[in-house]
Amino acid sequence: MTNRWQRTDMPRGEEYDARWNTLAEAGENIHGEADLVESLLAESGGTSVLDAGCGTGRVAIELAKRSVRVIGVDADAGMLGTARTKAPEIDWYEADLSDPTGIPNGTFDLILLAGNVMIFLEPGTEDRVLANMASRLTEGGLLVAGFSLRPGQLTCDRYDELTEAAGLAPVARWATWDRIPYTGGDYAVTVVRR
Repeated sequence: MTNRWQRTDMPRGEEYDARWNTLAEAGENIHGEADLVESLLAESGGTSVLDAGCGTGRVAIELAKRSVRVIGVDADAGMLGTARTKAPEIDWYEADLSDPTGIPNGTFDLILLAGNVMIFLEPGTEDRVLANMASRLTEGGLLVAGFSLRPGQLTCDRYDELTEAAGLAPVARWATWDRIPYTGGDYAVTVVRR
């Protein structure tokens, strides 16, 4: 099954990574997601992460450098190819996040849906993806999602309804990965707990 991301003309692989490399070279912190995940794991005592929609592996690779046990999953073979080249020691899986059979067996202390994963899903599959992710969380495990809020796409209210239906309870919502309070705007990072 293709998804909204796969039908875009967005850069893939090394071309996608070029943007992040340019930001890093300019002195920008490109690891806000990893910083937040690492702090949430420290607060909860968790040790394992599923980077769902991992793309070229930027976040998963950084988490692995910080001694976090991480697995990456993405539906885009080209993006995963780049991730595998950069970090062959990490387990990378090509899978549709709405299909429970494509996700590695086991549970995780934290599942990350960064990089606008939620708004690039095939419309109408968001509930299946969130239910699938919830089923892979340890008891008390966290699901962290960050995505742009755009007209005609997934809203915070709808996301909250879907996570509640998947048996997940709200923990926090911020406007950025560095925990700036959310007061509205065009981006949200939401943490929910199983």
